[in-house]
Amino acid sequence: MREPFFTLYHRDPSCHARTGRLVLAHGPVVTPAFMPVGTNGTVKALTREDLEAIGFPIILANTYHLYLRPGTEVIAAAGGLHSFMQWKGNILTDSGGYQVFSLAPFRKIREEGVQFRSHIDGSSHILSPEKVADIQALFNSDIQMQLDVCTPWETPYKKARESLRITNLWLLKAKQAWEAQVAAGYQGKLFAIVQGNFFKELREQSLEAVIAAETPGIAIGGLSVGEPEEVFLEYLSYSASALPQEKPRYVMGIGTPQYILSAIEQGIDLFDCVLPTRSARIGHVFTRKGPLVLKKSENRLDFKPIDEACACKVCRTYSRAYLRHLFKTQEILCAMLSSYHNLYFVHELVQNARKAIEEDRFLAFKQAFLRAYTGETP
Repeated sequence: MREPFFTLYHRDPSCHARTGRLVLAHGPVVTPAFMPVGTNGTVKALTREDLEAIGFPIILANTYHLYLRPGTEVIAAAGGLHSFMQWKGNILTDSGGYQVFSLAPFRKIREEGVQFRSHIDGSSHILSPEKVADIQALFNSDIQMQLDVCTPWETPYKKARESLRITNLWLLKAKQAWEAQVAAGYQGKLFAIVQGNFFKELREQSLEAVIAAETPGIAIGGLSVGEPEEVFLEYLSYSASALPQEKPRYVMGIGTPQYILSAIEQGIDLFDCVLPTRSARIGHVFTRKGPLVLKKSENRLDFKPIDEACACKVCRTYSRAYLRHLFKTQEILCAMLSSYHNLYFVHELVQNARKAIEEDRFLAFKQAFLRAYTGETP
């Protein structure tokens, strides 16, 4: 008997936190799970072997960036994105919707799709929901995302409503294209995206549309786009509480320990963010006692590891003083080591959260972690 795409294992009785298992073409993924972001087909400053050593079964890549460079012809000739990257695990590809609207100038949104100019060379392109689905199938993405219209915090109601109308229309077109791909042998799964900005009426309409579409998974979009933390938490809870229990849930673009734990508490299964590696490249690293800024003078003669409780290869080998030296001299190795540590830290945090859920003590685990991390009582 074939194992289902998603199996819900256990739910903590004190909240909505849960564990489960995704079955994808390139191996299983136990949830909740954090996905490192490899926008251009690489997680910045890390090798494939690094990601495997930490234990990540799935990473994220971006359709918009890879479509523009190196282009679909190159990736198709390589035999797909896995072969091009030499990555044996799973890949989720974002549709590129956010990048189109945040990076691409001179964009025009129509029901048929979006016309834009490349942020690289100014060349003109058109991406439709069907074309984005086909590109992701060509990449052989294990999870592909529908094309959506992204709206930032404080978008007016009228614009948010029209953006949602187009997003819902694009969902139907993306699903039709995905179903044709599956009929032709494609094994990747499609996730619909909840939008609606910060209007509950629109969120409700979006939730109804994505549930009715019956895609294998559902993502919650339009969060962590500049809104205050209390608004993020309110709309995360509102959106997650309406989703069907039997579908995996994915919140896009969250990567702080606080937001990750809040998402897990609300029953989110997947999340991604550039924050761990982006922070690492500017010398900000995670510790159980809160973020550490390597360049500070107090680290000059500090020969302790980044985090004395961390078992990663960086903390086993190098000191804060040495890493500060690398940062101050702008050595590439600092970004490599700091990125490895930050992703190891996040991976271990999520692993420990899964264990706490299985033992019915997630809220106590979250409170204890945040008390040490922030120095405040949550």
